[in-house]
Amino acid sequence: LRDDLRAGTPKHLYLPGPHRGVWNIEALATDKEIILCEALIDALTFWTAGYRNVTSSYGTGGFTDDHLKVFKQYNTRRVLIAYDRDEAGEAGAATLAEHLRREGIDCYRLQFPKGMDVNEYALSVMPATKSLGVVIRKALWLGNGQAPAITSEPASVESEGENPSPSFSLTPTPLPVGEGTSVLPEPSALARDRIHSEAIEVELPSLAANKATPAITLPASPRPTPASSEVPCEVREGEVKIILGDRHYRVRGLNKNLALDVVLKVNVMISCNDAFHVDTFDLYAPRAKHAFIVQAAIELNVKEDVIRHDLGRVLRRLEALQEQNVKQTLAPKKDERAPIPEADHQEALALLKSPQLLDRILADFTACGIVGEETNKLIGYLAATSRKLDAPLAVMVQSSSAAGKSSLMEAVLALMPAEDKVQYSAMTGQALFYMSSINLKHKILALAEEAGAARAAYALKLLQSEGVLTIASTGKNPETGELVTQEYKVEGPVMIFSTTTAIDHDEELMNRCLTIGVDESREQTRAILKLQRQKRTLEGLFAKKARERIIKQHQNAQRLLRALAVRNPYADDLTFPDERTRLRRDHEKYLTLIDTIALLHQYQRPIKTTEYDGETLEYVEVTLDDIAMATRLAHDALGRSLDELHPQTRRLLLLIDEHVRAATTQLAITRADYRFSRRDVRHQTGWSDTQLRLHLDRLVDLEYLLVHRGGRGQSFVYELLYDGAGKDGKPFVPGLIDIETLRRSTSTTKSSRGSAEEFAGSTRGDRVPNAAGSRSNKNNKNVFHQSTDRNSHDRADENAHLGEAISTASYLQDAP
Repeated sequence: LRDDLRAGTPKHLYLPGPHRGVWNIEALATDKEIILCEALIDALTFWTAGYRNVTSSYGTGGFTDDHLKVFKQYNTRRVLIAYDRDEAGEAGAATLAEHLRREGIDCYRLQFPKGMDVNEYALSVMPATKSLGVVIRKALWLGNGQAPAITSEPASVESEGENPSPSFSLTPTPLPVGEGTSVLPEPSALARDRIHSEAIEVELPSLAANKATPAITLPASPRPTPASSEVPCEVREGEVKIILGDRHYRVRGLNKNLALDVVLKVNVMISCNDAFHVDTFDLYAPRAKHAFIVQAAIELNVKEDVIRHDLGRVLRRLEALQEQNVKQTLAPKKDERAPIPEADHQEALALLKSPQLLDRILADFTACGIVGEETNKLIGYLAATSRKLDAPLAVMVQSSSAAGKSSLMEAVLALMPAEDKVQYSAMTGQALFYMSSINLKHKILALAEEAGAARAAYALKLLQSEGVLTIASTGKNPETGELVTQEYKVEGPVMIFSTTTAIDHDEELMNRCLTIGVDESREQTRAILKLQRQKRTLEGLFAKKARERIIKQHQNAQRLLRALAVRNPYADDLTFPDERTRLRRDHEKYLTLIDTIALLHQYQRPIKTTEYDGETLEYVEVTLDDIAMATRLAHDALGRSLDELHPQTRRLLLLIDEHVRAATTQLAITRADYRFSRRDVRHQTGWSDTQLRLHLDRLVDLEYLLVHRGGRGQSFVYELLYDGAGKDGKPFVPGLIDIETLRRSTSTTKSSRGSAEEFAGSTRGDRVPNAAGSRSNKNNKNVFHQSTDRNSHDRADENAHLGEAISTASYLQDAP
């Protein structure tokens, strides 16, 4: 506010537009007597003088529906109208008083000297606390007949009968906690100015001359701030410390109370000098609280009212802290993705742009300590990358104990960003349904053992197939105490990664997963033992340091991958077997595997765009090399999944077949005449008796072995019914299209396809010319070129002699 403004410039004004809201609504919630001023500056004048039960309208005619609604909501009983003492203020006060009386609210008029407003009067008659108190005490009743009798407590119920005109003190009287009014500390500045009404001898001529209406004595006490946050406290390591005067309060266990307004059971210790009292009780329980007050007053030698007053303030502060804790606990955790430094960004980008990307991934796995298992490592890495798709893959690593399944899973997870994975050792049956506070969308949910999540199998199946979990649960309404139905929702999609040693497993869960088995051969064991010895050498220590750099590079590369859509231009040409209904899900796994390989190579492909329904869609396209690699991996992963035998069970079957062939050749008898015991197999294979019992029972159940009574009638011997079909042990999926056949069929229409794509790209606005994509495809042809070429020729022979291939793989069918 300046004095050098142009003539006619207002010192203050309301901005144009509707007037909404009520200032200082907290006062209306705690006080039944409200001082209503004409403007906010007038209200702030009362506030700074210590009268906190004050609010403001928007001028003399600015009492809005919002004000009336709040007055009714908080049951305001009296309004002291403090409008300016001018013509407009008098007219506005009379009109407002008539309106409020119709609503059942008593009205009084604070009369300042003529021509003065609140702020001018407070500056003229000092101190303001005393002079404003006199005006409040001399307020005039604006109503018909006698003014209603009131008491010193604004929240008290008005008594009937004649007005006794009691004398009240300007000093606020503490009210008992729990009677509707919160007791809070006075401002220190006002505490120094405490005076009594008998000491005020201020004579106001304008007020004394007005004898038309008898004055009524009103409480004129400065109102302290009702906000509980004014109580100072210190929160550290689960403890809340509050100091009130010479009394120290220590509260423990607040973090355990996550249900608002239901129970607030905490451990409270109050100390004063050398005396103290400690107890654990519910602050919402009147009996327990009263017992604490009584005992604490005895121990500390203070009045019970003091302890009761303190507990009210402590309770309000604890409620505010509890509300903050609940919001932080229940709020979904946001991903904390720190920016990638420029050097690390370029290193990760170089990895993603590498023409031999899949070879680099395998080499990095070996450098990180995982030897062999090339197919399993690629499948695990690609499945983890598929979390960025709308329907990610799920992987189950199945092997016997100590075979290395956990090491494989941990190696894959180590290359994924920490913010994109959630790991658990076990999970209860309902845990997934109540994980709404944890963001699982496009993340990896890793479970150490499938047995630890057996009770959550139903939720895992739904989350994998539906991509979302919802549950309706019965709970208690904290406000009414009634039982109500509450809905919880967990959003996916989620990539599920788990391991298991079980042979008999949940079929519904397994057919939703890609099942991979760990290599348990002697050669693999020899390679692992050699690597374990190398870790103790100097080169092994260097490799450990290099491992940290490799993990960091892959994690940053995964952060750079975008969740793009994938278009497969060869989708209509692909084939898949259709003998069983389960193949419907396996076909989707095969297509998702292709999409994931294309998504992983997005920095080597042109990112194309198209418009649909006013939105821009970005996508990357599948190449023939992607299909070739996915087909190679699918033959191993899906072929193993479709096999009715566990990988270790099939390995035992092949070992038994070798033993029976050698024995029948030596004895010159037929296979049907040869009998062998479990001891014979244990001697030949070196397997433990526990392993043999498990897998031999499985072979008997599936009729690969036949049980006979032994010679003494108490033992059992076996007959091998298996004829040796498919003994090469190479799993494959019959019916998949040969990649070379697909190349030849598409090469005849390459020119027409290229023209169509060029035209479509011009209409879509491709970011990179098609020539760039051709160069990228050419570079990708080197990926696993030896394995792909060898498998391509094998697939060609299999398709040329499909009937013979199916006969050779007869072990994949229902009958042996």
